Amino acid sequence: MDSKIGHPWNVTLEEARELQSHLSRQIKETVLPSTIRQVAGFDVSYLKERNLIIAGMAILGYPSLDLIDQFLLTDRIPFPYIPGYLSFREAPVLLKLIRQNCDLADIYVFDGHGIAHPRGLGIASHIGVMVQKPSIGCAKKKLIGQYDEPMMTKGAISPLIYQDRIVGNVVRTKNNVKPVYISIGNRISLKDATEFILTCTNKYRIPEPTRQAHICVTNYRKKLLSNSSDDVKCN
Repeated sequence: MDSKIGHPWNVTLEEARELQSHLSRQIKETVLPSTIRQVAGFDVSYLKERNLIIAGMAILGYPSLDLIDQFLLTDRIPFPYIPGYLSFREAPVLLKLIRQNCDLADIYVFDGHGIAHPRGLGIASHIGVMVQKPSIGCAKKKLIGQYDEPMMTKGAISPLIYQDRIVGNVVRTKNNVKPVYISIGNRISLKDATEFILTCTNKYRIPEPTRQAHICVTNYRKKLLSNSSDDVKCN
């Protein structure tokens, strides 16, 4: 992992906006290598009453999707909630987690957006550029753009359009459920990102890597709330 790309996190909103514009120009759209053996999924949760953010990382084998390992990290919430600037709130703790376990996965999947973002730099792109790794944004809700509703069958796809440009795909990952919003993070094509996410979904709407990360952080948050966080595991 190339960890040379970095920047300060204690920034003003104007500085954050400038950083997003700068980093978005470094995103690379490339073909995904065929040698993917392990995938990492990421999710976060909050314990706002304690000013804590909880980051989870799930490592799965690919294409088996067998769960190999899970990791947790907590930190103070560093940035206020402002739509369009979520990565300044979540990326610092996720990057710490990644750098502690940087060699365990070939590709990263985030519960959030990539280039389907007002300035082209959602959480998947922000971290993908900083660590120079193939990354995908797979969000449950739309942030920008317009689309025609895809058909109700698994695998149905509709392009997500923003300012006359395709910034993602709206994809049905399961019959008769709400779609997800897939976009390039870094070092992948939209076609490959979409196909990869579809191979990572089986029984559920959400791809298995981020689903397992979500389970991890949700269970840990419950244990913190019940004050039974000694020797915490994800499940």
